Parts: sequence; structure tokens; C-alpha cells
Amino acid sequence: MIYKIPYSSENIPGKIYLFLAVFILASANPIIRKLTEIGSQNPIDGQNPISFTNVLFVGNIFGLIVLTIIYRRQLNFNSIRQLSLFDYLSIITAAFLSGLLAPGATFQALSHTMVTNVILIGRIEPPIFLALSVWLLREKINAWKIAGAIVSFSGVIITVFLQSIWEDLTSPEVFSTVGIGEIFAAIAALALAVSSIISKTRLTRIPIGVYMIFRTTLSTLIFLFAVLSIRGTNHFSESIFSPILWQWMLIYGAIIVGFGQTFWFKGLKKSSSSMIAIAGAFNPIAAIFAAYIILREVPTSAQLIGGTIILFGIILSYFGNLSQSLNAVTVNKNIQKLPTYNQKTS
Repeated sequence: MIYKIPYSSENIPGKIYLFLAVFILASANPIIRKLTEIGSQNPIDGQNPISFTNVLFVGNIFGLIVLTIIYRRQLNFNSIRQLSLFDYLSIITAAFLSGLLAPGATFQALSHTMVTNVILIGRIEPPIFLALSVWLLREKINAWKIAGAIVSFSGVIITVFLQSIWEDLTSPEVFSTVGIGEIFAAIAALALAVSSIISKTRLTRIPIGVYMIFRTTLSTLIFLFAVLSIRGTNHFSESIFSPILWQWMLIYGAIIVGFGQTFWFKGLKKSSSSMIAIAGAFNPIAAIFAAYIILREVPTSAQLIGGTIILFGIILSYFGNLSQSLNAVTVNKNIQKLPTYNQKTS
């Protein structure tokens, strides 16, 4: 007789979801840069149809369609009725941070510096997330994790420092321009870290599908109103209906926005803050590789040095996570060995 092992996506460990999400989302920045280059070669009325605003708006629409298909069963009156006012405020805040502030800052960063620099600067997100987890979620971390976070952050600082030193300092304009892209990348990282903390706290009581659909819908609407307010009602014009935009966004929205974020939030819900930070720290490895494959952007010596230091910080954090897990197992075994007394005292 053949016994079938029951299978469910709930049986998949959270770290699997996290690393799948990292490899998918890490390719987002190189893909956006490549798509904007394709759009510039196919202008409509002098405008790039695959601009940042078009990518984010149309990409979110396709992503929302995918999420609605995946989580259609969670969209019911009972699930929505259970949301409190604080839940709604949390979703709105997370939507603003991850749907408007972070993408806007990232796009500005990509306009002023190399994709690889944006990737490396973005690695301050895991240390910030870990610090907020200790402060707000009372997450316990050991010395290994602290050392790993410090080393990873040092790798980012060293990368920027070496990059600025090895620039052509003979030009008087260097000091007025260097650092702008890195500042925007840091703002994006901070926004994403705070958004992740908010999401992790809310996912303990809100179904993933409901949270993601509400968050993506609000992110799209907030971004749309912001663009129309700043750039006028004619900003999108005819470029928004370009076939080349929609055919690329069908792929981008489904894979990056839909499945990438689905895996990330599943991992976010099922994993500890330290594991989330470790998975996020792997982003540079996947993203630098993606930047080379997609854009043929070869990392500079400064970026390689900084990336190596960041990798060493990841290893320290991993050992910290492993050590803490082993200690927890040892404590549980010792507790189980303790004698129990059921005899009545006279």
C-alpha cells in the first residue's frame, strides 16, 4: 500500500520563502534599469513609455491581479470585518513607506549612481531592521549577530568611502555630486526596514492575502495621487497605454510584484527577525550577479572589497543565529530531563 504524504505550502520553512524572495526581488533594480533603456529606444511623443512612474503604476496593477487570483478565498467579509482601526493605520503607513517613499528614493538613487552602489547601500536595511526588532519586538540577539550587523554596515561605509577616493578628484564637480545617489539609497533602505517591522507585527493577526492586497492597492493609489499632484493630470498621457510597456509589465508585475512579494511576506510571517536580517543580507550577492547578467555592469574594486566585508558580516550573523538555535535546543532538553513530583505531601 502506498501512503501519500500530505503536502501544504504551510509546511515549507519560512527561510525557504525568504531566500526565494531575495533572489527574485534582487533582480528588480537591474531589470528596471534595463527596461528604462528599452523604453528610451522606443519613445512615444518624445516620452519614455517605460518610465519609473509607468513601471511602478502598471507593474502594481499586474501584481495586484496576481495577488487577487492567489488569495481570492481570503477576500471575504469576515476577514475584512476583523481588521481594527490600528490595522488599517498600519497598512496605510506600510503602503506609504514601501509603495511611495522607498521606490521613489530608489529610482532617484539609480539616476545618480551605479546599480551595484544602490545594492550595497541598501544593505543597511538588515541592521536597521534587526535594531528595530530588538527595540520594538524585544527580539533577543547575541554577540555574533551584533558583530555581523556591525561588519556588514562597515562594508557599506567602506564601499562608499573607497568609491569616492578612487573617483577623478581633479574635477571640482565631484564633491558636489558624490553621495547623492547613496543618500537616496539609504532613505529607501530605512523606509523598507520600518515597513517590514510594521508588516511583521501585523501579519500575526491579519491573513497574508488580505494584508498584501490592501497594502498593494493603497500603495498604487497613494503613488497615483502623488504623481498627479506633483506632475499634473497629463503626466501619464498616451505613454501609459504603450503596448511595449504593458507586455513588459505583465512579466515584471507577475514575477517581481506578485510572486516576489508573496514569498517575502510568507517568510516574514514564519521567520524570526534574525533570520529575516540574514536573508536580506544575501541580497547583494544575488543583485550584483543580476546586475552583471542583465546590465553587464562589472563591480568596481571598491564594490568588491565592500561586498567581501558584507559577506563576512553575513557569515558572523549566520553563526550567531545557529548558536542561539543550538542553545535553545539544549535548554529545552535540560527542561525535559528535570524530575516531576506528583506525590502528595503529607
